[in-house]
Amino acid sequence: SWSIFEERILYQLLVFLQPPPRHSFRLELYGETHLPERCSNIRVVLECTCLRKIGNSPCFLHPSKNNQTAQQSPLLQTLCTGSYLDVEEIACWVQNSVQTAWEHLPQWQHWQLTVLPSSHSCRVLLSGPSEIQLCAALVFAVEQGFP
Repeated sequence: SWSIFEERILYQLLVFLQPPPRHSFRLELYGETHLPERCSNIRVVLECTCLRKIGNSPCFLHPSKNNQTAQQSPLLQTLCTGSYLDVEEIACWVQNSVQTAWEHLPQWQHWQLTVLPSSHSCRVLLSGPSEIQLCAALVFAVEQGFP
């Protein structure tokens, strides 16, 4: 969605997160007797790929003949707390990625990118040669069910 407020154009973009290969997302709902901080958690599940042929990619769950220890998923190390997606980690990672990518675009010389503080989304403000500013909020979501 988008709207205009004074000298700013505000964009809100819904970004659906997809699990990487060999992973799936599982929505875990809490029982009615326990009131958590959030209504649900998104658990990241490593899928066994022993019976599927995916190039030379090893199965994260089961050790190979050459490597007798199961591997740790890079996704779990970067964007998760334990086995659950961590929206604050995702927001921080996306904010850093956007800022790094912006510096490699030719437009950066004419537009200034400011990452706005947010722990649950990625919010950026673009200021350019005109007085109009663009503000974009990337809101993260996952789809329920199977793709």
